Amino acid sequence: MNGRTLRVGLLGCGKVGGAVVRLLDEHRDDIERRAGCRLEVARAAARDPSKDRGLPLEAARFTADPAEVVSDPDVDIVCELIGGIEPARTLILEAFDRGKPVVTANKELLAAHGRELFDASDQAGVDLYFEAAVGGGIPLIRPLKESLTGERIRRLIGIVNGTTNYILTRMSEKGMSFSDALTEAQALGYAEADPTVDIGGHDAASKLAILASIAFNARVSSSDVFREGIAFVTQDDVQAARRLGYVVKLLAIAELQDETIAVRVHPAMIRREHPLAAVHDAFNAVFVEGDKIGQLMFYGRGAGGDPTATAVVGDLVSVARNRLAGTRGVGCTCFLERSIRPMAETEGEYYVLLRVEDRPGVLAEIAGVFARSGVSIKSVWQEGMGDDAQLVFITHRAREDAFQRAIADLRDLKAVEDIRSILRVEGEE
Repeated sequence: MNGRTLRVGLLGCGKVGGAVVRLLDEHRDDIERRAGCRLEVARAAARDPSKDRGLPLEAARFTADPAEVVSDPDVDIVCELIGGIEPARTLILEAFDRGKPVVTANKELLAAHGRELFDASDQAGVDLYFEAAVGGGIPLIRPLKESLTGERIRRLIGIVNGTTNYILTRMSEKGMSFSDALTEAQALGYAEADPTVDIGGHDAASKLAILASIAFNARVSSSDVFREGIAFVTQDDVQAARRLGYVVKLLAIAELQDETIAVRVHPAMIRREHPLAAVHDAFNAVFVEGDKIGQLMFYGRGAGGDPTATAVVGDLVSVARNRLAGTRGVGCTCFLERSIRPMAETEGEYYVLLRVEDRPGVLAEIAGVFARSGVSIKSVWQEGMGDDAQLVFITHRAREDAFQRAIADLRDLKAVEDIRSILRVEGEE
């Protein structure tokens, strides 16, 4: 610490890192009043230190070696914006060994190695803040961890990936195919050249693991999350949902029931009247349900340099205030041991579209298959005739394993020529 200045070491100076530098410069007087000291970027690690980024930061402060930033004795706070597991994990642990607090936006690392990182920060007696890891600029972590301490949260359901939400929005509102919507998302910078992490649900699963860990005070890792992506969602699915009064969204759902935690990410049909159905394009939203508060929704821009940077700077201010006061903020709140409920034991409603033989008795045969598996049918109707005959089913709530048994038996049923589509139905409680 240099007088009333705390010096920040920045690991990564891309879109978010550059926005952090600009915010600290543009709002420096307001930040100083809030933090009780001036926050200054002392060192910054970047792949190409010589690149002109148009930032208010001297070229001499850049380095290609992030380890130099962590080990620099003039750096008081480490801000990790590299992403991924390594070298971010090693660099954060090294910062803790040197007694330096860390601010990070690294959802993948926290979801996979959260226990190790929090144990290390506790042992070192320093802060680990990560508001920007989920929801970009949407305040989610601190409300769940601090503001709702007196609540028993029982359910989270949200849209936490802007790329997939943009794709599904374009498919719904413009009638685009999945591939065309993905191409447009890539052209606009919403999707990476390799979009697997987003469209495969990996990004959403990491974020859900973090949110569930905080909401339910128990450690949940990304490997605990059941995951399905959106690559199989077709324009036919989207139009069928529209006709039935639904929209298709990639939902992240965490539930606490009988002291067990269920966590899942998958596409689902959700009623048009549900607040999440109105979350369009690259926006994110998380719906929180509790015994006392009822229902809350946090909504906003879930990604992007500037929104994410606001969350990072907010964490830097909090860490600075703690450091000046000689204290720490709220650390890991995962003090309970709760088991993860297997996906097979979860319950939900389902939409099923079957191409079938057009003859008497087919409906009774299919209904019998569902009944033998313990799955009750809420509604059914026929679309088309002859070779185009299709049956559409929506079930009542059923266990996942019972539903999957029914689907397996339907595949062997002669009357069923093809299982055209299966989607979960959410938000009906």
